[in-house]
Amino acid sequence: MFGVCGVGRWTTEEPIIPEEEKICHEMKSDIEKKAGATFETYIPLSFRTQIVSGTNHLVKVYVGVGVCVHAMITQDFPVNEGKLTVTGVQHPKTASEPLIPFDD
Repeated sequence: MFGVCGVGRWTTEEPIIPEEEKICHEMKSDIEKKAGATFETYIPLSFRTQIVSGTNHLVKVYVGVGVCVHAMITQDFPVNEGKLTVTGVQHPKTASEPLIPFDD
């Protein structure tokens, strides 16, 4: 895993990888609902993760015209079927804003 800091700690922000990109696309409609917007452009850019009682994914997605959305997605462990849930969204954000964990 990239930028691993240990269980319970967030990894450093890294460029998107295929596994994280897949999660972003699977959760697009839920992210749009939380943001209250529909995104014609939707390009995952970067991510951070945290392993706790599952995995927290914090992702930055470019949604057009210099605007990004930051989304918090929780994922159950595979033994619990790996269910994904969008727990928070921050929008609008800029591409230069770092991914900082948040509670929503």
